[in-house]
Amino acid sequence: MRTCVSALLAAAMLAGCGTASETPKEQAGTVIGAVVGGMLGHQVGRGGGRAAATIVGAIAGGVVGQSIGRSMDETDRMRTAQVLETSPTGAPTHWRNPDTGADYTVVPTRTYASAQGPCREYTMDAVIGGHPEKVYGTACRQSDGSWQAQR
Repeated sequence: MRTCVSALLAAAMLAGCGTASETPKEQAGTVIGAVVGGMLGHQVGRGGGRAAATIVGAIAGGVVGQSIGRSMDETDRMRTAQVLETSPTGAPTHWRNPDTGADYTVVPTRTYASAQGPCREYTMDAVIGGHPEKVYGTACRQSDGSWQAQR
């Protein structure tokens, strides 16, 4: 429990480090990346090093999430939503954004029902400015049919 609080605290600190010029999608990417990174760090860390692994994971996830959030435009978000809506679990979908040059591959990894509707876990491999990045996320379908990343 204390480690989860540490992860959320690290995510909050990262969100608080945003600048006035940071876009909402960068801010969202930072928070989502920090939470996911913190959870992954918590799973990897053992014993007394678990808290440190959680915090490092949150920081690294925040940096990756911000970068992807900055580079994704509306077309990329729509393509990601389309993958979540129509692609079978385990099937990779790849595209290249002709405007930004970024490459994305999204793979739904698990589908499950929640109180608000269907949710899907996914991985996203992105190559942005020649730098490969990987994000693990969960998104749920909203009542209007859109997909929203969960924090």
